[in-house]
Amino acid sequence: MKIKVQSIGLTPHAPLEEYLEKKLSKLETFYDKIHGVQVFLKVENSTDKENKTAEIKLEVPGDDIVVKKTSGSFEESIDLCADTAKKLLIKKKELA
Repeated sequence: MKIKVQSIGLTPHAPLEEYLEKKLSKLETFYDKIHGVQVFLKVENSTDKENKTAEIKLEVPGDDIVVKKTSGSFEESIDLCADTAKKLLIKKKELA
């Protein structure tokens, strides 16, 4: 599984990228037909403290799975995305 990270308006530091790869590599245990993953990290322009957005696009046979979450930190946003993606992958596997 190939993971491609794009960040808008920031440069992700190495620990964040390692965290991201560790979290997303676990998704393959739930669905083994993931071709690739695109991750978009963005800081939203708002006065709100919860302005860190992570969007994960899983390239799977059929329709791609896209999950987008915003929270106070990128790690939290990635966690929320990974949890939602896990549920969607399990559901997709059951329907296949």
